[in-house]
Amino acid sequence: MATTKWNLDPSHSEIHFKVKHLMITNVTGQFDVISGEIETADDTFSNADIRFTAEISSINTGDVNRDNHLKSPDFFNAEEFPALSFSATGYNAADSKVTGELTIKGITKTVTLNAEFSGTNTDPWGNLKAGFSVEGKVNRTDFGLTWNAALETGGVLVSEDVRIFAEIQFVKQA
Repeated sequence: MATTKWNLDPSHSEIHFKVKHLMITNVTGQFDVISGEIETADDTFSNADIRFTAEISSINTGDVNRDNHLKSPDFFNAEEFPALSFSATGYNAADSKVTGELTIKGITKTVTLNAEFSGTNTDPWGNLKAGFSVEGKVNRTDFGLTWNAALETGGVLVSEDVRIFAEIQFVKQA
């Protein structure tokens, strides 16, 4: 059976995360270097092989000191684990979900994310594009991201829950 390959268009895609800080506000970050591909037998993406990676060294929260701490062994340990990855074998259009294996710091867990297929369209240069909006939540401690500090007033410095938001475009390969 013939398959169609789609490559992530990094200039029209973004992966953001939010995590509660001091239990009162959210800190937002993103990965600036991302890649991904989809192989599918049809335009529904229902039986697609989906692969995505983000380079940990490209983490960007707008604060160099925080970014360096996130790259350190306290969090992602970018030197030993240079990328995180997500791999799925299908998209469920009926309930707008994608389930796959998320790997961070060498730890792999099954996660389910909300994934809305926005459709396809052709850009002015004749490239067929497919768009997805993805969101979900993971517990960072499930992946060995356990650093934290207790607050004198109760609670912790960094929430365990990390919310993920992505706007992703793929371009169909000839």
